[in-house]
Amino acid sequence: MANNTYLFTSESVGEGHPDKLCDQISDGILDECLRQDPESHVACETFASQAAIIVGGEITTNAYVNVQKIASDVAKRIGYTNPDYGLDYKSMAVLSMIHEQSPDINQGVVGTGLKEFQGQQGAGDQGMMFGFACTETPELMPAPIMFSHKMMIKSAELRKSGEVKWFRPDSKGQVTVEYEGHRPVRIDSVVMSQQHDPDVEEDEIRETIISKLIKPVLEPTGLLDSNTKYYVNPTGRFVIGGPVGDTGLTGRKIIVDTYGGMGRHGGGAFSGKDPSKVDRSGAYMARYIAKNIVAAGLAERCEVQLAYAIGVPFPVSIMTDTFGTAAVSEEKIVKAVKEVFDCTPAGIIKTLDLKRPIYEATATYGHFGRSDFPWEKCDKVEALKAAVK
Repeated sequence: MANNTYLFTSESVGEGHPDKLCDQISDGILDECLRQDPESHVACETFASQAAIIVGGEITTNAYVNVQKIASDVAKRIGYTNPDYGLDYKSMAVLSMIHEQSPDINQGVVGTGLKEFQGQQGAGDQGMMFGFACTETPELMPAPIMFSHKMMIKSAELRKSGEVKWFRPDSKGQVTVEYEGHRPVRIDSVVMSQQHDPDVEEDEIRETIISKLIKPVLEPTGLLDSNTKYYVNPTGRFVIGGPVGDTGLTGRKIIVDTYGGMGRHGGGAFSGKDPSKVDRSGAYMARYIAKNIVAAGLAERCEVQLAYAIGVPFPVSIMTDTFGTAAVSEEKIVKAVKEVFDCTPAGIIKTLDLKRPIYEATATYGHFGRSDFPWEKCDKVEALKAAVK
């Protein structure tokens, strides 16, 4: 890998993308449940098409949740304020089809399942979760996905500030980075698709997006050059967007939510799930572990896998892979992880303080690489260093 030159691409989507609209509604409902009842068990799915939102799934809670208000508030905040955009928060229909969680699942989660695990919180499902960290960016995230997210953030800023009045809510972007080994050396190409009003000329769209969005975000990286290629609205027109242009569904952007395809993915989505679901909390813990390993200087790149069995109150396996970049043996790192981190479902929730309404903010621009989330703290660095001596 040391002298290997290759291209790697990651994409992100904006807050107005139909799938992200659904993620934000599902996490908005989760947050409201946890705000009123921290012991809520939530698995909430949202579907968006045309002028309708359908919310379904399983929720067991003492909270009262106004599903219609949450869905409308999310759509308004994003900017779906005009029927021409494909959705209007004032007139959209909201249908709730929520029911209670299966008692067969719940007994394993709350510790009333198998006798050997009585009184211990079990995992809410089986599965494997991956976390990843690397030294490519200050956030210890892969460069392509961080660059793509920052373009989406800039798109929303330009639209909401009114600086570009013809931007509409739906957008998606993609950045291709050229690597030498594990080191980003240049940006090879940039794709930006931005929903827009119908009366804007193609040349103005291209010039505005390159000069006001792409270059302000990517020039500070020092990786743009005269050979970087720009693909702006490659179909030539992007007026019809949002849920009219493409249906939305919770949990369909799992690679956008994580590492942009760099590193593996266990397959489980995050949004709409309370932290008893290890699909979510286990992935957060895996990132927390990987980031602290890299921040401690134990490796330049690290992938962590955690795996669970439903109802069982501890992981069935813990694995790390440092891709040949470790400063100490892999065995020492795994041993240190087991000493420093409590990877039981209950331990994860306690360590990261997950029974609180922090989730709607995760549903756009990625769940990782943002300092305001507890799994992004590097507070186990010294403990890890001590544990590998």
